[in-house]
Amino acid sequence: METDKPILLSGIKPTGAPHIGNYFGALRQFVEFQTIGTHQCYFMIADYHALNSVQNAGHMRELTRELVLTFLAIGLNPDKVVIFKQSDVPAHTELAWIFDTITTMPYLMRAHAYKDAEAKKHEISVGVFNYPMLMAADILLYNAARVPVGQDQKQHIEYARDTAEKFNRIYGDTFVVPEEYIVPDVAVVPGIDGQKMSKSYQNTIPLFASRSEIEELVMAIVTDSSGDRPENVYQIHRLLKSEHDLTPLYEEHKGKYKALKEALIEDLDAFIKPMRERYAEFAANTTVVAETLEKGAAAAQERAKEKIEEVRRAVGVA
Repeated sequence: METDKPILLSGIKPTGAPHIGNYFGALRQFVEFQTIGTHQCYFMIADYHALNSVQNAGHMRELTRELVLTFLAIGLNPDKVVIFKQSDVPAHTELAWIFDTITTMPYLMRAHAYKDAEAKKHEISVGVFNYPMLMAADILLYNAARVPVGQDQKQHIEYARDTAEKFNRIYGDTFVVPEEYIVPDVAVVPGIDGQKMSKSYQNTIPLFASRSEIEELVMAIVTDSSGDRPENVYQIHRLLKSEHDLTPLYEEHKGKYKALKEALIEDLDAFIKPMRERYAEFAANTTVVAETLEKGAAAAQERAKEKIEEVRRAVGVA
């Protein structure tokens, strides 16, 4: 799948069932990048990163399978993009170690995730501490020119840029210095409790929820009875329909929260149903996950092999 197009790379950890916040925050953009066709897209299942929180082999395999099925169900096509597992490309961890040798501890202690864990007095594993270097390896291994991230992840790209520039100064021009792509207009999707939708808050609406699940969860959305419009309901609804379409609906049912929730149920089910059905179709195919990962591994390994050999020569181990 080699092309002359610049590389775009993004990854998702297999750490739990995807929800609509994941879709509107990242997954939808993956499909858009595939459709636009301006980049060769690499979409990585970041299973080595997930080991920081998922430490059960059977669970990891199932979560990985579910994420592959998710990629396929939302419309990603393995013939057009590279869908691969981080652990299928050994060069990721090899390059991370090489980066470790030129990286200082004080530099890594500036990472937001480390500082957050330290502030909460969590026991910090080496995996959490070194997370930015493995992520830098993920990006730089493929000469990724563009990395789509949310505003809150911009520091990860800064680490990759710094690492590329430092390596190039020490060993010669080897790495492309990547640019972040801050996806415009990415909404913060509220959960059913009004906080940001997150698995850790247990406030999500699953991306492939059944009709009955949608009904139960939407009816449980927290509302403030002091206003004419239930704001948490509206903020989810506006992801599915334009303000032009929603304004007359919310005017007609001003103060009628149950009716507005019922309207959201209908629109959410209409949105989710096609993806839910595609997910079930792919899940019934016993070979599609293995075939997708085998195809993706071959393409990712081919590109990574060339870069890691260049790095080995640069540092003098080859």
